[in-house]
Amino acid sequence: MSLGICLKGPEGIVLAADSRVTLFHPISAQNLYVPATYDNATKLLSLSSQPFVGMVTYGLGAIGQTDFRTPYSLLPELDNELPQPRKRMIISDFAKSVSGFFMKQWASKMPKVYTGDAIRFIVAGYDQGELYGKVFWFSVPYKPDPIEYYPNSFGILYDGQCDFVYRLLRGYDENLIPQIKEVLSLTDDNVAKLMADLSSKSQVSLPLQFLPLQDCVDLAMFLIRTTISMQTFLPTIRGVGGPVDVATIVRTEGFKALQQKSVRAAKPTLSFEGLLP
Repeated sequence: MSLGICLKGPEGIVLAADSRVTLFHPISAQNLYVPATYDNATKLLSLSSQPFVGMVTYGLGAIGQTDFRTPYSLLPELDNELPQPRKRMIISDFAKSVSGFFMKQWASKMPKVYTGDAIRFIVAGYDQGELYGKVFWFSVPYKPDPIEYYPNSFGILYDGQCDFVYRLLRGYDENLIPQIKEVLSLTDDNVAKLMADLSSKSQVSLPLQFLPLQDCVDLAMFLIRTTISMQTFLPTIRGVGGPVDVATIVRTEGFKALQQKSVRAAKPTLSFEGLLP
């Protein structure tokens, strides 16, 4: 499931994501599915040809039925399909290009009838000459048209397995309102009033219009690490885990990875010294 976070502040944009992919292996004899996790997926994406934009992906981890491809593995094909001659793209146009590319991949690799999870994206960056960044969200295949968030303000966008983030920032569980509506038989108008009241009294007030870029980075890291830590104690799908990748995008320097895992040779954990002749 994963967790993706984007903070749009006055000094720049922060993108962050975990590295876990969860696959469900069927055990046919018992009609069960066993979750298997892999903690080295890359969900913080960027293209060298577009240095003022970055992406976070989460939700469904790969496209395909037998020939699985992750969004990260498809970046070369995506880069190859961007308009030529290569120039700095408007962020909204870039988001549309990314959505269109993955919709084509979906159409060629996924079943015609599908009701499962979507691959979701946050695309953020700076248009040339603009003072503040742009943030767009879309999902493939259900909602492919990019939606802009915080066009005239600053804010935080989080999605995926974000129940603990929701509790921390909103002050209550996201399932609380539907439960109250059902138990108390509330009308939609009463529910709207309740949500407005809770938002004004229980929601954490984040002064994002004031926070320096470093504080935005620290907040994104805190939210993902807190989710990982809480999930280790619970008998649930631990869909958030592994290294946390984080990057900033600022109007003068563009995309900059602050913490991003790299391929490395693992240190040996076993020693057979003295055991063999």
